[in-house]
Amino acid sequence: MLKKSLALMCTVLGLTGCAGVSPEVYRDQKPTLDLANYFNGPLTAWGYFADRSGEVKRRFTVKMTGEWKGNEGVLTENFVWSDGEKSQRVWRIKKLDAHRYTGRADDVQGEAMGTAYGNALQWKYTLLLPVDGKTYAVQFDDWMYQMDDKTMLNKSVMRKFGFKLGEIVISFRKGA
Repeated sequence: MLKKSLALMCTVLGLTGCAGVSPEVYRDQKPTLDLANYFNGPLTAWGYFADRSGEVKRRFTVKMTGEWKGNEGVLTENFVWSDGEKSQRVWRIKKLDAHRYTGRADDVQGEAMGTAYGNALQWKYTLLLPVDGKTYAVQFDDWMYQMDDKTMLNKSVMRKFGFKLGEIVISFRKGA
């Protein structure tokens, strides 16, 4: 009986340890993030991809334009990578209620699910990532934090089968 109780307790602790931070903990943080306001018009972002050891493998700049009509927005991202590669992603975002969003893009499998409270937004989605002629489905845990009216910071952790592959860090500047 003691072994079963101990095993159950370890299982519960192991599962809750993977839960992470809830976006609701940022409920009182300012400025309050409003995606339709922040991602409306031109933006510029700078970032990098680091592998699981922390080594920066690629850097990039993104010129973006957001357009919103009511609760639906289109965010067009044009990437220029440090190796000269160029790529584009077009997000179609829908605000469901005061705290929930969905998003779609051609290289996102299914829907991205977003939850926003205070100055923070957490996106969870599966990205179809091309690498050396193959495409891999990798899970993203993507956090955005609005710092002020013009600045947002973003940190994404990429995982495959639960193992961390790397992370992406981005700094956004509105109107740049």
